[in-house]
Amino acid sequence: MRIHRKVVVIAVCFGVFLLLYFLGGNAADDPPSKEVAEEEEGKDGTASRSPPERAHDVAAKFAKKSHPGGAGGGAPEPPGVRKERRAINAGAKSKRRSIVGRRVTRRKRAEEVMHLAVVACGNRLDETLTMVKSALLFSLKRITFHIFAEDPLAPQFEERLKLWPPSVSAKFQYRIYPITFSVGDADEWKKLFKPCAAQRLFLPVILKDVDSLLYVDTDVLFLRPMDDVWSLLKTFNGTQLAAMAPEHEVPKIGWYSRFARHPFYGVTGVNSGVMLMNLTRIRSTMFKNSMIPSGLSWEDILHPLYQKYKNHITWGDQDLLNIIFHYNPECLFIFPCQWNYRPDHCMYGSNCKGAEEEGVSILHGNRGVYHDDKQPAFKVVYDAIHDFPFEDNMFQSLFYPIQTKFLDTVNTLCGRIPQVFLKQIEKTMRKVFEDRVVRHVRPH
Repeated sequence: MRIHRKVVVIAVCFGVFLLLYFLGGNAADDPPSKEVAEEEEGKDGTASRSPPERAHDVAAKFAKKSHPGGAGGGAPEPPGVRKERRAINAGAKSKRRSIVGRRVTRRKRAEEVMHLAVVACGNRLDETLTMVKSALLFSLKRITFHIFAEDPLAPQFEERLKLWPPSVSAKFQYRIYPITFSVGDADEWKKLFKPCAAQRLFLPVILKDVDSLLYVDTDVLFLRPMDDVWSLLKTFNGTQLAAMAPEHEVPKIGWYSRFARHPFYGVTGVNSGVMLMNLTRIRSTMFKNSMIPSGLSWEDILHPLYQKYKNHITWGDQDLLNIIFHYNPECLFIFPCQWNYRPDHCMYGSNCKGAEEEGVSILHGNRGVYHDDKQPAFKVVYDAIHDFPFEDNMFQSLFYPIQTKFLDTVNTLCGRIPQVFLKQIEKTMRKVFEDRVVRHVRPH
């Protein structure tokens, strides 16, 4: 019996000793869940601890086990150690917060700016400013205008553009350039077709700091945001570097298919009045041609090409572009006729299906139709945009006058299809109204 009681007492004492040992150990260590969380933070990089911090944490745990009172009673931690540990822990927490803050901060994307070029000589001041005005009325992104003008016109552009209200001026910036030709005889280039029209051929050479560009003739009007034609740049494939519309939709009545004495693109040729260009690609491409088998750069091909075909071309720079893309068809993107809608699309009967379905996107009033009575449907649109006062109600002061005056054009073939001219204008103005007015008037 005595031996039995001694065994029981020893067992009880040993059990009590083990219980006290485990209780003391759990009190001294940090909770396991916290350690796991900290290690997980280190893995994903959001709040990983530096090696000195981890070493100090390990040393602190050993210190806790050596001095159980630091966490659960007994002898307290020396004041110096406690103070140092708190300072390091506070620094580590602050560092973790700052790292997390930096990771969620996003840089603001740079605003995309569209580039539009035009060449103005002679009496084209008003016509050019009306084109610029039409681009600004509907477009969403900011626009940089590159205006190439004869010396007498440059100060007139400056003076007129400064008169526009601040709300309009905030949407664009402009640069005015002199008329220059990098190769050949400047006077010869100026007289190639219309005054200064050949300047467009040299845009990739002159505007070396511009990546992409939309060139338009002075007699062009935007009836929808320029943003929409600008977005076509993203649809180019790996070889395409420019976009134009066909010169005609019907080969039997097309000019190139009947009269051209030089190579041209496709079946009906292309019209260069609206030309979207990736200038970076143009500058880096070697163009196939009929003169040098190895190919020529854009800057090097222009003058030899002109010298070879100058006695056979009728439409000047447009003919040279047709010759270039005849030999390099893979470089050209063709957009539909509604992006370059001219009198030829309606004066012999409607032949632009895209305009019939979607309306005209860009109106091109060649043949001088904005300034005579031969095609009153075109003149109605030009006069309405020219006379529209900035900051007026567009439905009241732009759309309704066009709609009303179209009644006087029904005796012409172009005037018989008013929906072609009005559809995009109405759609665009509704969108502008929704963006600028409706979305700002919301219930609190």
